[in-house]
Amino acid sequence: MELSARRQPPTVRLRRLAAELRGLRTAAGLTRDEVSEQTSINPATLYRIETAKVRPQRRTLMAMLDKYGVTHEDKRSELIALSREAAQLGWLQAYESELPELYTTYISFEAEARSVRNYESLFVPGLLQTENYARAVIRGVLPLATDADVQARVEARMQRQESLRKTEPLRLWAILDEAVLHRLTGGPAVMAQQLDALVSVAGQPHVTLQVIPFTSGAHAGMPGSFVVMDFPDPADPALVYVDSMAGDLFLEREADVRRYTSTFEHLRATALDPTSSIKLIQEHAAAISQKGGTG
Repeated sequence: MELSARRQPPTVRLRRLAAELRGLRTAAGLTRDEVSEQTSINPATLYRIETAKVRPQRRTLMAMLDKYGVTHEDKRSELIALSREAAQLGWLQAYESELPELYTTYISFEAEARSVRNYESLFVPGLLQTENYARAVIRGVLPLATDADVQARVEARMQRQESLRKTEPLRLWAILDEAVLHRLTGGPAVMAQQLDALVSVAGQPHVTLQVIPFTSGAHAGMPGSFVVMDFPDPADPALVYVDSMAGDLFLEREADVRRYTSTFEHLRATALDPTSSIKLIQEHAAAISQKGGTG
């Protein structure tokens, strides 16, 4: 079976399609060799499809979906659309599906990333949230969510944090606006626990944490939060993620990545150094505790 010719770096859609197909094959309990033998898809072709080197032609994709037992029409349509639009840069994934599907795209990229640069103006980064803080955030942001929905989202957020505990952990550089420290998300006790957790995780060599103090005045991050992800394979371009009310926005055009990377560098220069940042967090934690936050 033939492949569509492709030489440019993989787009976010093509990387997403590759991850989906790898997952479906694994769930079906099949090796690449077995799929190749049973579908006549060349082994090298299958490898290149699963590593986002090429986009499968429609008949190749259909053969794979049939072999993996993907019979749900919505799922087939989703993957066919991903393949058809694989050359397009950028992606706005609307909030239409339920967890765990809601975060599947973002989580799949974060899990494969080598490093993450995350600026947050309102929340502690998801990778650094305690369970109680995460639950309070989710309940506050989604007041109509059921208890089951909230729990599913909390569990997904906690599972993401495993990437920081791997043998080769994700490298995280997080910058927070000081406003994050002032907002008593979940109440004083929950916030005191969260600030203590930040101090603890900041001591790990693969985590860098900075705070932009109020005294810095206006700064480049005030328009909103964002994430820049870098990947181990030089062929995989960096990816920018912006969480908006409209949905998950993924940007990969070189100009967009350059703009957000430059913004992050400005924020690094504006923020307190890591040692001073931890001192400020400790001061906030102590102030909360003195008011009975840990009682």
